[in-house]
Amino acid sequence: MTDHQADAVVTRAMEFLLAHDMAGFAGLWATGGTIEFPFAQPGYPQRIEGRDAVRAYLRDYTDHVDVRAITSKLVHETTEPGVVIVEFEVDGVTVATGRPYVMRYISVITVRDGEIHGYRDYWSPLAAAEAMGSADTLLSAFSGAGDE
Repeated sequence: MTDHQADAVVTRAMEFLLAHDMAGFAGLWATGGTIEFPFAQPGYPQRIEGRDAVRAYLRDYTDHVDVRAITSKLVHETTEPGVVIVEFEVDGVTVATGRPYVMRYISVITVRDGEIHGYRDYWSPLAAAEAMGSADTLLSAFSGAGDE
C-alpha cells in the first residue's frame, strides 16, 4: 500500500462524512477493521471491532452531529507503508442543541488493500460533550452502539 493510496481512502472518508453518508464511511473499513478512541471518557466505547460494529456505531451519527465543512486537513506520511496521520477540523452543528460543533481530530489510520484496518481517533470528549449539551447526552448518543 502506498501513501498515495492511503491518502485516497482518507479523502474518500472525508467526502462520505460531508455527504452525511455514514454507511459509505463505515464501508471503507475492512471486515475486521477497528476504530479506537484513546481519549474516550468512561462509559464511551473505547474500541469497536469489525465493519458491522463500526456501521452500527455510526448509524445515527448524523442524527446528532451535522458536519457542514472540513475547515482544515493535513495528512502526514509515516515510515510505515499504509499508515498516515491526519489532522483535521470539522465545522458543523449539534442537532439537538443547535450549538456549533467545531472539533479538531488527529487520526492514525492504517490502510491495506484499499480498506481501513485501524483508525485511532484522538478528539476531545469535553469539547464534544459541551457541544452536545452534556456528557450524558454524548454518552447516550454513542455508547453501546458498537456492541450490536
